[in-house]
Amino acid sequence: MKQKKLDQNINQDKLSRTAYALFDFTKSERPFLITICILISIAGLITPYHYAAMWFGFALAAYSAIANDSIQTIGTFIASNSKRPWYLLWLFMGLIFVGTVTYSWMTYGGDVSYERLSVPGLEKAPESFVFLQLAAPIVLLIMTRFRMPVSTTFLLLNVFTYKAGTIVDVMTKSFLGYLLAFVLAMVVWFVLERFVKNYLKGKPAPYWIYLQWITSGLLWAVWIMQDAANIAVFLPRQLNLYEFLAYTGFIFFGLGFLFYLKGDKIQDIVNEKSNVTDVRAATIVDLVYSVILVYFKMYSKVPMSTTWVFIGLLAGRELAIALGKHSKSTNRKAWIYRAFRLGRKDVFKALFGLIVSLILAIIINEGVRKEIIDLF
Repeated sequence: MKQKKLDQNINQDKLSRTAYALFDFTKSERPFLITICILISIAGLITPYHYAAMWFGFALAAYSAIANDSIQTIGTFIASNSKRPWYLLWLFMGLIFVGTVTYSWMTYGGDVSYERLSVPGLEKAPESFVFLQLAAPIVLLIMTRFRMPVSTTFLLLNVFTYKAGTIVDVMTKSFLGYLLAFVLAMVVWFVLERFVKNYLKGKPAPYWIYLQWITSGLLWAVWIMQDAANIAVFLPRQLNLYEFLAYTGFIFFGLGFLFYLKGDKIQDIVNEKSNVTDVRAATIVDLVYSVILVYFKMYSKVPMSTTWVFIGLLAGRELAIALGKHSKSTNRKAWIYRAFRLGRKDVFKALFGLIVSLILAIIINEGVRKEIIDLF
């Protein structure tokens, strides 16, 4: 039998499309790629100098963590207030940030993390840095650019944790948060779609705006109580006055830049979900999320990934809307499939970030490596 020849043109066409796609990406993202190269070079040069490396790492972690996690806390706030001046939104959230961290700093003797960094494995401030610890927030910047909802808790804290048990505790609490958020969102939005949907139609009443700003401010404050540790992990566990002013001032003005960009590219993760620009939907999302974070704040001092809580909340909400709102629709299966697809996509992206963080933690920390080897 005569063997069929392979169609080389198809392979060439595929190769050409890949090459052109890579070229287009490089061209469109050239300023960003140049910035990343500069940051990597600085990180390599500055690593031996502890004090400079500390503040450089903090600056990268502050912007990258808040930029990535902005979809959780201020994402719906930005989406539902897109017609309002960015500086008004910035001042509102920025002053809440200043008040929240100031309370922690004064109450806990210079600690701005609400004692999240006092748990075993994180209680010691780094006395020296390695390159990969400074590279972790750069990796986070890249993932944020690709609109990946990465857990900043995993990616930034794991590279400093010297005990594998602490990593396991953080992962366990985070996965429990995902499950709780998924179930609670399913219940809340199924009830809303089935029994209260008539009250959520038409033009929202003026009081919804005030309710949304209140719940968004509450959520932002509670998020800071949970995730300020991800940024402060580079710094001493007790900050003096000048260190505190540098910490607070940098993040305050960084928030202004983020609001000016309207959340940047990762904001699309929120915008693609159902009806998030409706002030009523945004208010309910923020309220449910706040309740969950308040519960876990009281549950223990162990840090947790708020990203996993958030994607669980969105996944449960989308599925509840598909089951409730489109229960009699002829294309109900398509709506349910869409809900599963959106939830699956977010989970896979978050899992990728978790795997990267675990690899970095194993490479960097000898204590983590030893504990893992002892398990086997």
